[in-house]
Amino acid sequence: MNKKKIAILGCGNIGSAIANGLVNSGLYKPSQIFVTRKSHEQLDKFSQKGFLTSSNNLEAVKKSEIIIIAVTPQQLDDLLLEINDELIENKHILLSVVTGAAINQIKSKLTKKIPVVRVMPNTAIAIQESMTCISSHEEDNNALEIAKYIFDQLGSTIVIHEELMVPATALCASGIAFFLRAIRAASQGGIEIGFHAEDALFMASQTAKGAASLILKSGAHPEGEVDKVTTPMGITISGLNQMEHAGFSSSLIKGIVTSAEKAKHLYSQKKED
Repeated sequence: MNKKKIAILGCGNIGSAIANGLVNSGLYKPSQIFVTRKSHEQLDKFSQKGFLTSSNNLEAVKKSEIIIIAVTPQQLDDLLLEINDELIENKHILLSVVTGAAINQIKSKLTKKIPVVRVMPNTAIAIQESMTCISSHEEDNNALEIAKYIFDQLGSTIVIHEELMVPATALCASGIAFFLRAIRAASQGGIEIGFHAEDALFMASQTAKGAASLILKSGAHPEGEVDKVTTPMGITISGLNQMEHAGFSSSLIKGIVTSAEKAKHLYSQKKED
C-alpha cells in the first residue's frame, strides 16, 4: 500500500498539510510524494525536505499512482483537462479534496474509467489529528479502502454518503476555524482577567483539548459533562447563561449552516461563469 507514490496537485494550505502529515505519520517518505504548485519559492521549501517537486502536473501524474487533487474549485476543470491523457486505467486513482465538486462531475471530465474518491480533511492533518470524511461510488470501493487506510494514519476518518460531503466541509474543514476562534476568544478573556497572553492561550487551548477528549473517550453527551461543573447559583452557570444571552450557541450553529450553504455552490458557480 505505502509503496504507491502519491502526487499532490496544487500543494497549497491543505495540500501542504496532507504532505507533511503523511511524512510525520511515518507512512510515507518524502521521496514517495510528488508535490506540485506554480510557486517555485514554495516548492523549494518542499524539495529541501526531500519531497519530489515540480510545477508540471503531468510529470507528477506519470510518476505516481495515487493522485490527490487539492486545487480550488475554480481550477478543477482545467486541471482535469490537463491530466486526462496521462491517467491510466487500473493504475491511477483520484482523491479529490475540492470543495463542492461531486464525483459524477469529476468523472464526466475524464475519458477513462478512473476511480474517484472524495476526501474532506482539515488542516489538523499536518499533526495527524484531522477529522476526515470520505465518500465514493460503490464501484470504487477498493479505491475508498486505499483512501481510508491512508487517512486513518492522519487522524480519524468516517465514511459518509456523498450528499453529506458539503455539510461535512462546513462542520469539519471550516469547523476547525470556528473552534480556533473560540479558543482565541477564551484566551482573550483570560488576558482580561489577569493572565499573560501566552499563558492564557496555553490554558485555553489545553482546556479545549481536555473538553474534546472527555467526549471522544467517554462517549458522553456534552451537556452531561456541563452538568458536572455547574452548581446552583455557581460561577459556571452564570458564565454560560451570559454567553447564551449573547447568542453563543446560535451564532455557532448559524456559522456552520452559512458555510454549508456557500460550499454547496462553489463549484457550480464556477461552471456558470
